[in-house]
Amino acid sequence: MAPRLTQAQKSLALRLHRQGLNQSEIARQLCCDSSTLSIMLRQKLSSEGIAERWMPRAGRLSIEDREQILLGIRSRESMSSIARRIGRSPSSVTREVNVNGGAENYRAWRAQMRAQECTRRPKPGKLVRGPLQREVTKRLQQFWSPQEIARRLPLDYPDDPTMRVSHETIYQSLFVQGRGELRRELARCLRSGKTSRKTPLKVDGRGHIPNMVMIADRPAEVEDRAVPGHWEGDLIIGEGGKSAVGTLVERTSRLTLLLHLPNGWGTGNVVTAMRKVIKTLPDELIKSVTWDQGRELVNHAAFTVATGVPIYFCDPHSPWQRGSNENTNGLLRQYMPKGTDLRQHSAADLRRFQRSLNGRPRATLGYMTPLEKFAEIVALTG
Repeated sequence: MAPRLTQAQKSLALRLHRQGLNQSEIARQLCCDSSTLSIMLRQKLSSEGIAERWMPRAGRLSIEDREQILLGIRSRESMSSIARRIGRSPSSVTREVNVNGGAENYRAWRAQMRAQECTRRPKPGKLVRGPLQREVTKRLQQFWSPQEIARRLPLDYPDDPTMRVSHETIYQSLFVQGRGELRRELARCLRSGKTSRKTPLKVDGRGHIPNMVMIADRPAEVEDRAVPGHWEGDLIIGEGGKSAVGTLVERTSRLTLLLHLPNGWGTGNVVTAMRKVIKTLPDELIKSVTWDQGRELVNHAAFTVATGVPIYFCDPHSPWQRGSNENTNGLLRQYMPKGTDLRQHSAADLRRFQRSLNGRPRATLGYMTPLEKFAEIVALTG
């Protein structure tokens, strides 16, 4: 007897049928035989009220997204075109297709089942027993840090994928109650000598920003700084949190733009100041902005709609993900020291600070100034 289709499979089958796929193609997508599918379609079941048994968490691809990826592949659309249609980054769509057999072998249902399997908890521990557990134990006893162990294993065992573990897995094996995969006394081999983790007392009160697109979904071209036009942004906060100056730093040239915020740093003021500044730039030199998870950009979606410039958000408490901006903010403190009221600086003052900073040579630019490097970029893109 042929296996019965799940409700989620029925829902997908009906949607694909409405899109014009034939029964044999739908059967391949659902990993079932044509006779089972034919019986279901003859019954003319309605997909309304059919609930998915598993729904991915917010920000992850849904079965509807995977369905659109499948249809895009069949229509020979580019990954960028598919990504725009479903509101995702091209890198996310490309990664989804590649890990599920490539364009020729992509199956929406199989990809959904793989994603579901990857989220199952609890997962079997990597350090319960075996050669990996023994190797990690030996190196901890030699006072290696978990980071050193994790980075060294691929060098010592380049052809053995089973000898891989992240430093976080090692820490959890030592500290997390219930794991117990490594002997508890090994924790004393760590440099800190601690046998447990303590939860930070400070509570992050920034709140949730809706519809954030995280830095992990940022285009790969941003990472190596070879393509200009990608910016990093943040706020410099004044005394008592009552004043602020916004900063934007271009990743390739390190050119700095300052945002004058005389009326405070609420979301409307920051977004308005950003829109005013980017109007002064050529379109090809403002492609994206990467920002901290501050509430000042809670209306980031409206900014993107108005300007066409996407905003990507860093992970919490990860300032190194905006390294150029953090370094520049440190230099700006020479002009606007900590603990001072930033409202004392006029728009003209900020332009003067901006010119001074952009006219200073940078070692990372081969001792060119940001202004010189930006001018070189403009000439090449003109």
